[in-house]
Amino acid sequence: MNGITIALSKGRIFDETLPLLAAAGIVPEENPEHSRKLIIATTLAHVRLIIVRASDVPTYVQHGAADLGVAGKDVLLEHGGAGLYQPLDLQIARCRMMVATREGFDYENAVRQGARLRVATKYLKTAREHFAAKGVHVDLIKLYGSMELAPLVGLAEAIVDLVSSGDTLKANRLVAVESIQDISSRLVVNQAALKLKRESLDPVLATLKSAVEQTS
Repeated sequence: MNGITIALSKGRIFDETLPLLAAAGIVPEENPEHSRKLIIATTLAHVRLIIVRASDVPTYVQHGAADLGVAGKDVLLEHGGAGLYQPLDLQIARCRMMVATREGFDYENAVRQGARLRVATKYLKTAREHFAAKGVHVDLIKLYGSMELAPLVGLAEAIVDLVSSGDTLKANRLVAVESIQDISSRLVVNQAALKLKRESLDPVLATLKSAVEQTS
């Protein structure tokens, strides 16, 4: 049987993917949170996991270094999805892509007046397309973390970021002013692998689909 490599990132996506993989009989032999290994064997001899940064999952799958991967829609929107088949919304790691500002900032009026907004985000492509569709002029500032700080210190008037509970926004006296879209994690498949390893991949894809349907 052809070997299968699955790309996953540590953290919430990994934790929420585990029960779905277990339904397909795929259980990692080590926990990546406790192991330094980047390639992890599973209970199925022909299946292995590789641990990569969340933003790198689509790249590993696109170029065939992994056959399957799990990536958030936010990451896929930035990547563009080239060379990837996205057969399944796993309905995990749900959150929303939002525009947020500091409390008291009149976002609607600024947009209506045609003001040029400074927007901090790591999601440059998504933010650019969102504001362009609204006809809003923005200067995008690329940040990699602590997005909430930007409006507080005057770096930007707004941020575009993922919001789950909203607690971090509240703690920093920010408020979500606009929803861009709902986000969840997708199963992505290398298009060549889907043809060359169909016999190995089809049972995994079918089991994952069934597991998602049972939990949703």
